[in-house]
Amino acid sequence: MAIWLDENSKIIVQGMTGSEGTKHTRRMVASGANVVGGVNAKKTGEEVDGIPVFASVADAMAATGANVSVLFVPPRFTKDAVDEAVDAGMPLAVVITEGVPVHDTAQFFQYAQNAGSTRIIGPNCPGIISPGKSNAGIIPADITRAGRIGLVSKSGTLTYQMMYELRDIGFSTCVGIGGDPIIGTTHIDCLAAFQDDPETDAIVMIGEIGGDAEERAAAFIKDNVTKPVVGYVAGFTAPEGKTMGHAGAIVSGSAGTAAAKQEALEAVGVKVGKTPSATAALMREIMTS
Repeated sequence: MAIWLDENSKIIVQGMTGSEGTKHTRRMVASGANVVGGVNAKKTGEEVDGIPVFASVADAMAATGANVSVLFVPPRFTKDAVDEAVDAGMPLAVVITEGVPVHDTAQFFQYAQNAGSTRIIGPNCPGIISPGKSNAGIIPADITRAGRIGLVSKSGTLTYQMMYELRDIGFSTCVGIGGDPIIGTTHIDCLAAFQDDPETDAIVMIGEIGGDAEERAAAFIKDNVTKPVVGYVAGFTAPEGKTMGHAGAIVSGSAGTAAAKQEALEAVGVKVGKTPSATAALMREIMTS
């Protein structure tokens, strides 16, 4: 099994005809993902490598049975594009776009919550991959294989590193949730899904400085997760008060520091690595014991 994305997923790409959309659509198709359509109202009826372009998400869903949308849409248009996916009842919307205004994210996330039909992953994320089954986003498909580890990460590059370091063991699903202050799918959402997935045996959780998401995840793990969890928190050397890389990675005083997050995770039995490689080694010990 996998969470949220599998061999039965039918993917459309909002913004498929743009340069990034076209490039990554081709990468997804090459990795075995079933991309069935694109959306661009101005290019309806055209094709990208034989994949049809539709006027709207609703039209694409009606014609193809699509149940996943990946969004490569400029930041100023992202809110409208997500709202369109929600209005069409799209079950999963993966928002790759970086630089989406936080107030726009807050609005479309609440809109999706109110509708109750659409899970949002992102924005500012690499997407989701279930190796050997499907790939929705920009995660490289050839750096790991299918296996029984679940991975949830705020960082795209650390997602890739962890996948590669544990490539011989493999992953059920890897989810890059993004590092913006407001995101659609959280560590807790992924932890709950992996806990319920019978083919995920252990979980790697990658966090970073800023906010309290990792502390909240630690509390959730204590009460709800029985599978082994190992963690890594990026930013031990980050200077106080400075935004680091992701918009959400800012530390104020003692709140949101890597040390505080490590302490919260270790207090509930999560083994935390000092480096990504050390974290991979901790998971290797669990999976090979």
